[in-house]
Amino acid sequence: MDFIKDHIWQILIGLNYILALSAVVTILFKRLNPTKTLSYIIGLLVFPFVGLIFYYLFGQEYRKTKMFSRKNVLNQSVVKKIQEELELDTKDIDKVDEVLDEKSKLIPLLYNSEKSKLTINNEVTLIKNGDEKFKILIEDLKNAEYHIHMEYFIIKDDKIGTEVLDILCDKAINGIEVRIVIDDVGSSISSKMKNKLKDAGVEMHSFMPVLFSGSTGRMNYRDHRKIIVIDGKIGYVGGINISDNYVNANNDRYWRDTHIKIIGEAVKPLQILFFTTWDFASGTELKISKTYFPDHNCKENVPLQIAASGPDTDWSNIMEAIFVAITNAEEHIYITTPYLIPNDEIITALQVAARSNLDVKIIIPKKSDSWVAEHATNSYIELLIEAGVEIYQYTKGFVHAKTMIVDGVFSTVGTANLDYRSFNINFEVNALIYDEAFSKQLTELFNEDLKDCDKIYYQNWKNRSKFIKFKESMARLAAPLL
Repeated sequence: MDFIKDHIWQILIGLNYILALSAVVTILFKRLNPTKTLSYIIGLLVFPFVGLIFYYLFGQEYRKTKMFSRKNVLNQSVVKKIQEELELDTKDIDKVDEVLDEKSKLIPLLYNSEKSKLTINNEVTLIKNGDEKFKILIEDLKNAEYHIHMEYFIIKDDKIGTEVLDILCDKAINGIEVRIVIDDVGSSISSKMKNKLKDAGVEMHSFMPVLFSGSTGRMNYRDHRKIIVIDGKIGYVGGINISDNYVNANNDRYWRDTHIKIIGEAVKPLQILFFTTWDFASGTELKISKTYFPDHNCKENVPLQIAASGPDTDWSNIMEAIFVAITNAEEHIYITTPYLIPNDEIITALQVAARSNLDVKIIIPKKSDSWVAEHATNSYIELLIEAGVEIYQYTKGFVHAKTMIVDGVFSTVGTANLDYRSFNINFEVNALIYDEAFSKQLTELFNEDLKDCDKIYYQNWKNRSKFIKFKESMARLAAPLL
């Protein structure tokens, strides 16, 4: 014991490096990109204890592991049949090809990656900001007849959250099936409200709880999706969580966001996606019946594909879809994102597009909701504007929308930011919409937002102080954690 007391630090350092070397060997076998591999190795070997803790919390790779298996859902006969029914005939695909030209490459990309089918029979409503979303959503929730499924990164029992959750309690008491998946890190619901939901018959599960030390290694992978499915007929997806922050009537700071409401065939893949998350979060195998997938006969035919990505997918589907859309653009690319922390592939694609005389515009917040995210975002701006990308800082408040429009024929609205976490770590979902009329609406919204923006000019930005640039560089190192 005296020897241990006298040499405690040497023993701890030795133990640290035994564990660190073991982690280094594991990293080398994972075949990560060289930059990421070298960063982890340097951190583990140069920073005792801190590097090990950092790797344990954020460096473990769960993609393609059995932890996130979706086979329980995807192998059910009902789900298989629904997926088969979503197949399009050649005539319909040809119609879409004529409109999209080269952008139609996205359709087989997502199908070959995740069997994500293109659906035609859809009505899509563009929703600006939380005030508008909750007005429409609350009415739809009140009219639900069979089931309500919700999967959200953030649900809080504040003013708007309580209003929504109270409706869910009323519906459950009246025999409607209500299931909720909340992210355990993002959401905050009081014990009182949780008990109320349980007593009413609402089934709710937390996604990857991090309450105990044994699960802290999983805190890096979060469910960032915002999905609602009502009666299998109505679906919601986009950037707006359930919290007063997203309702300008309840919030001191103006919050600019975008969401969509879907009626039609595209609700079916959203429903399947919810079930895969429910299966994982609840730990139970829900028997899925045809009643969750009613037939649709919409007045409109908006081609739409649901793209999902996360540690449960073999490919970075949303990032790849954005990459293909950018590289196949011929006229313009308009992007709105709250966090501009892209990987090398997206940076290169944007630079090449701008240098090829395409009109490339990006809207980001002037003042972010995160000091680190703001500085990390700013560290990428010079690279892009030097190549000819036009970047605008939104000044009216905080812009949280995640949208992209390409050539007025393709657009996407969803939960994925243009950042490292959304591309590689979080569970995300985007709707890819192949429709000129919808793209026109989204473009009008983009141009409206530009009126509340300041354009960044290269020379002014380049002349920032060295101290500011240093802070940005340090924040950029933390990009995988943002």
